[in-house]
Amino acid sequence: MNLKFLCSVVFVLCLGQNIRAQYVEKEEEEKITTLYPEAVFDSIQAKKALALGKGKITGVAFTKAAPLAPRIYANSMKIMLFPVTPYFEAWYKLRNSKENLRKRRYVYMSDQAFRYRLEAISNSVGKFTFPDMKPGKYFLTGNMSWSTTGTYNEKTGSSYGSNGGYAEHYEKRYYTQDHEERLEKFVEVKTDGEIVEVKLK
Repeated sequence: MNLKFLCSVVFVLCLGQNIRAQYVEKEEEEKITTLYPEAVFDSIQAKKALALGKGKITGVAFTKAAPLAPRIYANSMKIMLFPVTPYFEAWYKLRNSKENLRKRRYVYMSDQAFRYRLEAISNSVGKFTFPDMKPGKYFLTGNMSWSTTGTYNEKTGSSYGSNGGYAEHYEKRYYTQDHEERLEKFVEVKTDGEIVEVKLK
């Protein structure tokens, strides 16, 4: 048999084995679960709850990196206000019992229910206002993004001195850690014209 032909056959066989050995197992897709309340949404009820009134809800949105740390104010954060209707109560109960962000299990309102809301944007020191509110119970919510910075000493090496002494060398490193927090609060306007002040934290 021709030696050149034999080498070609061996090369092709080896190539085929390499291709089979390079099969890469696919990653398992993360399962995402979405849940909705079984309650029926009443748009007329929600619309009446958001009708104009003479009251006002005003407040400040903030968080803290630690209990005794200074406030971190929500700068330009969107705050949403929902009327507390039977549908909302069913959603809130379902979310508290079933939602698990780590397991990618989420609880949502219907698109129609989500449309019946008011929005406000906080200023640089977290202040916000919802004017023209009628008596009723409401729910405020907003997602606040913030970050913390710090330093740590990283070992970069070691050395021996001329007199036999040993030293370890460190350099200061800086880091930034991003956070996202959901700020929420139930609020009630009891009388028409009342000004309710809240801390959204």
